[in-house]
Amino acid sequence: MKSLIILAVSVIALGSASLGQIPVPPLRYTLSTNPGGEISPLSSPVDNTPGFKKKSQAVAVLYSLILPGMGEWYADGFSSGRYSLTAEAALWLTYASFEQYGSWFQSDARQYAAAHSGALLGGKNDQFFVNMGNFDNVYQYNDQKLRERDLVDVYDPASGYFWSWDTDADRLHFRSMRVSGDKIFNNAKFVLGAVLLNHIVSAVNAARLVRHYNKNAVEGLGSWQLEPNLNGETGQIDGMRLTYTQRF
Repeated sequence: MKSLIILAVSVIALGSASLGQIPVPPLRYTLSTNPGGEISPLSSPVDNTPGFKKKSQAVAVLYSLILPGMGEWYADGFSSGRYSLTAEAALWLTYASFEQYGSWFQSDARQYAAAHSGALLGGKNDQFFVNMGNFDNVYQYNDQKLRERDLVDVYDPASGYFWSWDTDADRLHFRSMRVSGDKIFNNAKFVLGAVLLNHIVSAVNAARLVRHYNKNAVEGLGSWQLEPNLNGETGQIDGMRLTYTQRF
């Protein structure tokens, strides 16, 4: 049996003057042989892409919603995810600071009210202290509510809802302290909004990174493909060609 082996190497380089990039095409080897007997049915091309496994965008999004930066880490993009993680830590530290500072401010204001108005602090809601800052005493407040026919909100001085400020200046000072404390707590709420936004931004970024990762996997850098073909026209086979393609 007479056999002929032909090895053809084809490398195509396409220069791009505008981009200054030179893409590297597949390196193709073609092996042809003349038939020496019956040719068995040819199998489908074999494609092997080592080192790549597609990742799930849903998993990446879930990870980032739980902890910003975790989704980017899953998508092999922690170089950008670390900023989300750092922001998360800083935001929670800021929130804790506002909450602690607001609690101190609120406690000082209420202790001041107890000392200068005779108010009992136990069991009172925030609205009670708002009313204390707006009226000199409980009787003035009750008169206002009775004129408005708002009997539900009238306080019973004998049930621990009494107050009477020593001076109007004391009342105004307490109100200023209370308002400042409320502003601090409002700032803490804004920080919580920023925390939520950071989770969303991280989730969107993680989904983008997974899409980019999977795109590179499909392109198959470092993959090889083995493809068998028959030579000749219909009804007449002259040989078999085996093409090996390697991507770099």
